[in-house]
Amino acid sequence: MPEPVPEAAPPADGGSEVDDDAEKNAAGQENQSTSLSGLFVEKPAENVVAVAGSDVTFVAKVDASTLTRKPTMKWLKGKWLDLGSKAGKHLQFKETYDRNTKIYTYEMKIVKVVAGDAGGYRCEVTAKDKCDSSTFEISVEAAHQEGQADILSAFKRADAGEDEGDLDFSALLKATKKKKKPEKEEPEIDVWELLKNAHPSEYEKIAFQYGITDLRGMLKRLKKMKEVQKPSEAFLKRLESCYSVEKGKKIVMSCEVLDPNVQVKWLKNGQEIKPSAKYVMEANGNVRTLTINKSNLSDDAAYECVVGEDKCSTEVYVKEPPITITKLMDDYHVVVGERVEFEIEVSEEGAHVMWAFEDQEITKDKDSSKYRFKKDGKKHTLIIQEATLDDAGMYHAWTNGGHTKGELEVEEKELEVLQDIADLTVRATDQAVFKCEVSDDKVTGKWFKDGVEVLPSERIKMSHIGRFHRLVIDDVKPEDAGDYTFVPDGYALSLSAKLNFLEIKIDYVPRQDPPKIHLDTTGNMVSQNTIIVVAGNKLRLDVEITGEPAPTVVWSKGEEAVVATEGRVRVESRKDLSCFVIEGAERTDEGNYTICVTNPVGEDKAVLFIKIVDVPDPPENVKCTGVGEDCATIVWEPPKFDGGAPIKGYLMERKKKGSSRWTKLNFDVYESTTYEAKRMIEGVLYEMRVFAVNSIGLSQPSLNSKPFMPIAPTSEPTRLTVHDVTDSTCSLRWLAPEKIGAGGLDGYVIEYCKEGDTEWVAANTDLWEKQGFVVRGLPVGEKINFRVVAVNIAGRSPPATLSQPVTIREVVEHPKIRLPRELRTKYIRRVGDKINLTIPFQGKPHPIATWLKDGQPVDPKMVNVRNTNVDSILFIRSAEREHSGTYELVLKIENMEDRATISIRVIEKPGPPVNVRVTDVWGFNAALEWEPPKDDGNSEVTGYTIQKADMKTKEWFTVYEHNRRTNCTVSDLIMGNEYQFRVYSENLCGLSEEPRMSKNTAVIAKTGLELKQAAYKEKDMACAPKFTQPLVDRSVVAGYSTAISCSVRGFPKPKIVWMKNRMIIGEDPKFLMQNNQGVLTLNIRKPSTFDAGKYCCMAVNDLGQDEVECKLDVRVAIETENK
Repeated sequence: MPEPVPEAAPPADGGSEVDDDAEKNAAGQENQSTSLSGLFVEKPAENVVAVAGSDVTFVAKVDASTLTRKPTMKWLKGKWLDLGSKAGKHLQFKETYDRNTKIYTYEMKIVKVVAGDAGGYRCEVTAKDKCDSSTFEISVEAAHQEGQADILSAFKRADAGEDEGDLDFSALLKATKKKKKPEKEEPEIDVWELLKNAHPSEYEKIAFQYGITDLRGMLKRLKKMKEVQKPSEAFLKRLESCYSVEKGKKIVMSCEVLDPNVQVKWLKNGQEIKPSAKYVMEANGNVRTLTINKSNLSDDAAYECVVGEDKCSTEVYVKEPPITITKLMDDYHVVVGERVEFEIEVSEEGAHVMWAFEDQEITKDKDSSKYRFKKDGKKHTLIIQEATLDDAGMYHAWTNGGHTKGELEVEEKELEVLQDIADLTVRATDQAVFKCEVSDDKVTGKWFKDGVEVLPSERIKMSHIGRFHRLVIDDVKPEDAGDYTFVPDGYALSLSAKLNFLEIKIDYVPRQDPPKIHLDTTGNMVSQNTIIVVAGNKLRLDVEITGEPAPTVVWSKGEEAVVATEGRVRVESRKDLSCFVIEGAERTDEGNYTICVTNPVGEDKAVLFIKIVDVPDPPENVKCTGVGEDCATIVWEPPKFDGGAPIKGYLMERKKKGSSRWTKLNFDVYESTTYEAKRMIEGVLYEMRVFAVNSIGLSQPSLNSKPFMPIAPTSEPTRLTVHDVTDSTCSLRWLAPEKIGAGGLDGYVIEYCKEGDTEWVAANTDLWEKQGFVVRGLPVGEKINFRVVAVNIAGRSPPATLSQPVTIREVVEHPKIRLPRELRTKYIRRVGDKINLTIPFQGKPHPIATWLKDGQPVDPKMVNVRNTNVDSILFIRSAEREHSGTYELVLKIENMEDRATISIRVIEKPGPPVNVRVTDVWGFNAALEWEPPKDDGNSEVTGYTIQKADMKTKEWFTVYEHNRRTNCTVSDLIMGNEYQFRVYSENLCGLSEEPRMSKNTAVIAKTGLELKQAAYKEKDMACAPKFTQPLVDRSVVAGYSTAISCSVRGFPKPKIVWMKNRMIIGEDPKFLMQNNQGVLTLNIRKPSTFDAGKYCCMAVNDLGQDEVECKLDVRVAIETENK
């Protein structure tokens, strides 16, 4: 295929969207578009010439000053291809709005144009009842290069990387006029020839191998390049060139073949299609049809209908409806490290959503470490695991029919100081420990002394455990004194403390003072000698000690002395000071502590009670005690330990089962241990948890309650009635409740109580599922109230109660036989038929039914009888004539009875008449007489059928049918012939099996004429078959029998062959073929649409053959519904 020659070379930097001529052309078009009408105030240029590999942008502006709502813009290629679904790196769309001028600006940018982008385009804008469109053309020219250009360069992928091939298009754009180094010549490959000769199933493989991105466009152009095919010998009418259908709709493709009996194959992209509910293949005469139900995007393919070596093809284009965004994206304001979820909802499941940050598309391959994509039905979510300051900005989501955006604001996370560094005063050789606590356990930092970073050594150690940072200096020396600072990394924050070196000078003064403990009763002491500490906090109790010589200090908890100088609970001793330290107070630290100081002069003792207060334990045994339609009652037990402070109340949370999001139910403290949760969804499983609150804080959550479902009981059963009452039972019936709800219906409970009592007794131990019940064991004569309750998982419904009590006493009802109308007259059946008579009756108590035949009890060997409480059934499997007679049903209740009589007659065909004879012959007439048959088949003889036959031909012809007399006169006999007669008798079953022949014959004599015998010359009657009356086209209604007829002559008697669609009709019981004196009839019993077609009748003898044909159409009857 020749390659077009470009008008001008592109600039070296590749930054121009189109060449100079294209820009002039576009400018000219813009000048022409100043007098626009409709919604557009600026349209894209009508004709644009773009250089392959460059970018091109099209702009359309819409005036929205007169519009009531935001306009919708669509960019289309060809007639219907919506480019919104193709948005990505190659096609980019942008929309802006100017509030001052109220003008929307829409841009479509094609990045690195390829040859497949050439063609006709259209932009459509719609706003409520207004619509406007503009069309434009894109022509793509190859970049200028020396030497022979390769056609593949127009279809190379510009971003293919290693798969790009030998020709890099971007290199061509940046090429200068310098001569390239000679390269090895490779044989040119014509992709068009490859596609022409390739099977459709190999198209995708060729496109991947040679970097073709617009395969569909090439295939369309290839179709135009193909030569006109020769007229097909197998197809009368080929498939259309293409079909288009909307997604989800049905499409029908049909063609006509020459041979109505030929089998065809349907192929999709070269693969054979198997019949299924989606693909329906039909053959109706010469028409072959393929129907695709509920089409989807996978049905967008090439299809072929194959007949032997011949085939016809078409293409199906499935148009995807625009996907709209039903739930817009929300804005987020978070701090560094928090999780962000941008969530939208679209109009259809399985839709493609493109995410972007600012102007950069977010893809799974490139951004998988930072972003996660989640699809749940119509919900699409973009997840940022840990937000950073760089993630702040505008995020976009696009579908082919909508766009939404949300802003993410990220703030620096503040660092909170939980424990500051304290100043220290230490003596020589002692240990100095600086410790601080911050809110983030991941934060690192550095220690400084007088502005100089402290480095670890054998004497100086630094540690970071969780939120705690420590600096430990062993064997303190005077040069260690100074200002120490801890600076967290990444935060404008510093913690400082001072280390004072204590120089000890001892002056010996021989004094002796008794020891004395000086307690400071301020601070944490709530009462005398009682100290309250919050669990987890540090307690440092400095007790001043005086006495000479220096007293010995002993701390003890109960009877156990505390002697440790290191660890969580320790004692630190200094001059005139004893420090008792508890790091991270725990509940077990609570108790009475004693400090005892002694020296040779005396001793002193003090007792302290340390009380540890903490957040309470979680509440226990959280459970649901009752549910309603949209509410549930939750109860729990208070925590076993209140943390040393009274419980102020509780906070509740709930969530759906399977979800991880808890919803707070109250923000103010709730004091009771019973709570009714409302505004829940019926039929959804929920879980609850409870927090306890005291003055210290919030407890850990309780264990989740067992899942529960808000379900309301059903409404009461309806239409409760009494069906029957006996001396000890009562039969009730009712209908299901009008409102059942999500809990369904498990069954019913039937209860009763005596009139005047209030205690209801359940009549059934297990739930009863049916809507009828017989309550048994009731006392005779008592008045009983009944009620029915529906039960489901939510409990019992309101009861349905009878309006008045029922007296338990059986009511005597006279027996009454309700004989069906058709049995009130004589019941006639043929021999061999089945007799099944159901006779309903009524009466209380249950009557006794007895059958009699001709006054005698029926023989159980001949007749089967089955009696129930409401009817009696008489059954005879195969009727015989001896079953005929008068049957009587006797119904008795004690001394009362009712009778019904049924006359049954079993009939069969009669015997032949008796004594058939010719009684008189005159002129051309003969008189016949006979006697009735001896056996009338147990039915009255309704008539006779008389036939005659010439003794020469022996062919029988009917003279009379349904002749009611036992004699007749046969006229129009032929002179000189001798005739014999036969008679059939007839009753309700039909004609007798055999006729009765006449005992004598009738000779029609020639009177008054003298026969002059002429020389007999035998005439040659032989002739080829010839139809004297052709078949006539017919149109019939399906289900109604029909017949088609014609007539033929020929000698010898021709053989008749009937055919349908050129196929011989064999011994098919649906067809009955008759030949009466050359009149040919084909009877078709109850034809269906399958029986439509061309019917042919062929007559054949030794001299030749002839045939006639007609067309039979079978239409479906249209039933009219009476509303």
